[in-house]
Amino acid sequence: MLKASMLIFALLTTTPIFAVQAQSQKNKTKKDIQITWLGHAAFEVVSSGGTKILIDPFLKENPATPAEFKDLSRYKPNFILVTHSHGDHLGDAIEIAKASKAKLVSVNFPALFQKEGLPEELIQTINVGGTVALGDVKVHVVPAMHGSEPSGRPVGFVVEFADGRSVYHQGDTWIFGDMALIQELYHPNIILMNVGGKAYGQSPEVALLAANRYFKPQIIIPMHYASLPTLSTEAEVRQAIEKDRRVRFMKPGETIIF
Repeated sequence: MLKASMLIFALLTTTPIFAVQAQSQKNKTKKDIQITWLGHAAFEVVSSGGTKILIDPFLKENPATPAEFKDLSRYKPNFILVTHSHGDHLGDAIEIAKASKAKLVSVNFPALFQKEGLPEELIQTINVGGTVALGDVKVHVVPAMHGSEPSGRPVGFVVEFADGRSVYHQGDTWIFGDMALIQELYHPNIILMNVGGKAYGQSPEVALLAANRYFKPQIIIPMHYASLPTLSTEAEVRQAIEKDRRVRFMKPGETIIF
């Protein structure tokens, strides 16, 4: 009886240690991922393996982009993702692609790129539901509810890293029911959340409703606001969503590491 009691005591006292060690080993497999907000919907994402991705690089004419980040020669991306063809998202993508030889990844408007003199070998065409491997990351193409004049259709991107973590860039969108499938399939840890509101997209309140109803993110980064007169101001966005502890307000030019 004494031996049995001692065995049970040993198991109870050592099991948590093993659990902590296992968790420690799991944490060691995670490496730094960098996200830099460049203002509006423009971001630079750098994977742990060094893959550099620009998303919606509206920079030179972006009032929210800091002066030092308007110099396009500073950008040496491996890939450029464009959610749709509106000027505040397509932005400087073609010029950066030409200069850096980065591949431009987008939905159904290669003719627009070729008209602007972008070589065919720098164009990667995708569509909703597709997944492409870009360096050491996977990019999943998901729907967005918006327009995309003059060409293509609007999308969002889930950037999945080698360790399984992922970042969801919503592009321009309104809340929609199939966001539940984005959560079910890709489980984004970070949401780059469109909160622009006004006449052209979901308001901060609706954006937070979407995050609460359909997603379980660890971090929510508001974007697409306070850059143009037609969008919500920072004060309006803060009033609507800053009480949520997952919300992380970034300044244009700021980098976070996770």
